Amino acid sequence: MLESLRIVLAIIVLVLAGYGLLTGNSEAVSPYMMFFMGAMLLVMGISEIRKERKRIGFISIIVSLFVFYVSIQGFLLNFTS
Repeated sequence: MLESLRIVLAIIVLVLAGYGLLTGNSEAVSPYMMFFMGAMLLVMGISEIRKERKRIGFISIIVSLFVFYVSIQGFLLNFTS
């Protein structure tokens, strides 16, 4: 379940990155891409913790929280301007 969710989130991030590169409008797509990247890192962290690799799992979760913070900042900056 977590493996398939990770693959789906990775495909979404890849499609959003490709769309941003093709259209040249990466500022509008960037917060969404970062949000899904944070979700992917969170899923990867949970998966690693379940595999008894706790150190890399906790690092992935901490990085995902930072990426969520950055994506929220991006949403707020795009919303106000």
